[in-house]
Amino acid sequence: MDGLLTIIMAGGAGERLQPLTRERAKAAVPFGGKFRLIDFTLSNCVNSGLRQIYILTQYLSESLNKHVQDGWSISSAGLGDFIYCVPAQQKLGNEWYRGTADAVRQNLNLARRANVENVLILSGDHIYKMNYQQLLNYHRTKKAGLTISAIRVKKEQASSLGIMETDPDNRLIGFEEKPANPKTMTEAPEHCLASMGVYIFKVGTLLEALQGNEDDFGKDIIPGMIGKRSDVFVYDYEKENKIEDYIIQVKEGRRERILVDRIHDSGYWRDVGTIDAYYEASMDLVGVEPAFNLYGGKWPIRTYQRPLPPAKCVLGGHVPESIVSEGVIVSGGTVWNSILSPGVVVERGAVVEQSIIFDDVVIEPGARVKKAIIDKESMVRAGASVGFNREIDKARGCTVTDSGVTVVPKGSDIGRTEIALL
Repeated sequence: MDGLLTIIMAGGAGERLQPLTRERAKAAVPFGGKFRLIDFTLSNCVNSGLRQIYILTQYLSESLNKHVQDGWSISSAGLGDFIYCVPAQQKLGNEWYRGTADAVRQNLNLARRANVENVLILSGDHIYKMNYQQLLNYHRTKKAGLTISAIRVKKEQASSLGIMETDPDNRLIGFEEKPANPKTMTEAPEHCLASMGVYIFKVGTLLEALQGNEDDFGKDIIPGMIGKRSDVFVYDYEKENKIEDYIIQVKEGRRERILVDRIHDSGYWRDVGTIDAYYEASMDLVGVEPAFNLYGGKWPIRTYQRPLPPAKCVLGGHVPESIVSEGVIVSGGTVWNSILSPGVVVERGAVVEQSIIFDDVVIEPGARVKKAIIDKESMVRAGASVGFNREIDKARGCTVTDSGVTVVPKGSDIGRTEIALL
């Protein structure tokens, strides 16, 4: 898109996703088997025709940088196409990024280019499909200085988001970050209008907004614009976002591809900022008609592809309602309603249920795993169980959420230690 520069915020520590973020940035957390969180934002960018992208990194960025380098090299910078990781460099003093606004402020040199009219600011850790060209068209039609993309959420979910009020012309008239008593929508009293962390600024508006020392767009910058500017508008993501793609239909034994101009998940958006939210979004991928579909052809989700052989299921292995990535071997085990990442091995008699298994994990014979997230390169030894006893799992060094999701840290070795731990 001519005149549009994209900045993706990917420096967050993701403290509420521990231990998954113990050794990696939040945007680098695996998701959906073969992907990482940042792949969804980057895929939206490339599918929307964006080719000038800066990724602002900071916290434990090594694996994120490698992933972008290995999987997201596009064309030539000489032709104007690039995806660059930009590390925090303390450009304005001796402090690292204090928040989203401060991160952009420290990199305003990127936006002070003669041919940049607007700056698109995105988060690198949300799950959704969005055509940013449609957002830009709306922004230009409204002659907006700032356009904020918004989604309806239930009132009980609003306390963790930025909640907005609009007038009949969708002009922003109120904004409150993580309110204890969120204001609901007049036309939908059980719902609130929440910011998705997707912003388009005119360059002049952005430079003016960042003249001070505020840390964050949601907490500081946007509330400070209320009443001072009349050109701040809200984009209704669920109403306006239209993505054309194919759906697969099997009828009378025949497989048909049907082109639709708005796929059912084009209004889907999830902030996976906690383990429970991450787990629930992951489970949205599994099933015959998933809430979020990875299998479209015209809006593909791209990523780095490991050079692995196809998955195989042998010796009576069984994998109903599951996502199985390349390099997986299910040898006589049973996997149900789960996600197996590349290189996973599930051996004879092992049972994996409602779980997310990261790369190169081995589930040995007779082991049982239920409602768990097992990080990379871990072992679940023969006869051991994960997700069945909260106290045993905690004693092993695992995290167990209030909803009962067990998280096994990267490189763990889970043995038959139940008796000893009790």
